[in-house]
Amino acid sequence: MKMLLQIFVTFFKIGVFTFGGGYAMIPLIEAEVIDRRGWIARKDFLELLTLAQSAPGPIALNTAVFVGYKMNRYAGALAAVMGVVVPSFTIILLIAMFFADVRDNVWVDAAFRGMRPAVVALIVAPIIGLARGMSAVMMAVAAAVAVAVWYWGLSPVWLLVAGAAAGALWAAYAGKEVKR
Repeated sequence: MKMLLQIFVTFFKIGVFTFGGGYAMIPLIEAEVIDRRGWIARKDFLELLTLAQSAPGPIALNTAVFVGYKMNRYAGALAAVMGVVVPSFTIILLIAMFFADVRDNVWVDAAFRGMRPAVVALIVAPIIGLARGMSAVMMAVAAAVAVAVWYWGLSPVWLLVAGAAAGALWAAYAGKEVKR
């Protein structure tokens, strides 16, 4: 029960203090579950993050599910999801109730404009973290995929499927090379 409460509180803190969506939560999740709590090894976290990105749904929610599950199976997954969702739900509910009264407020507008650079930094940070240790070839592939999605509008889903297939083929080929 204590572990479930720790999981809930950890993800609740992440949910409360993160603005900018799921990608902005990744560095906070990483800092909490790897650096601060030592729940998951960095290599395992990167694999969970890749899985979370590949699964349908918001990446922060998927990451919370996978981390919670790894820590305490289904109960851990539920505790992590509730922890990350409750703050967002509450904040959105409060904003919806009072936004009409403050939407034209110059101070509120200035606060949102001031948060934008921090949100961009929180989104870029996990990209840099994921890029550590990647070869130049993998960096070029990542850049090509980003251009394909952004410039040509290709579906990320099909690119993920193609990447998974290419990785499986490469592993099969590399496995045969090692066996010879």
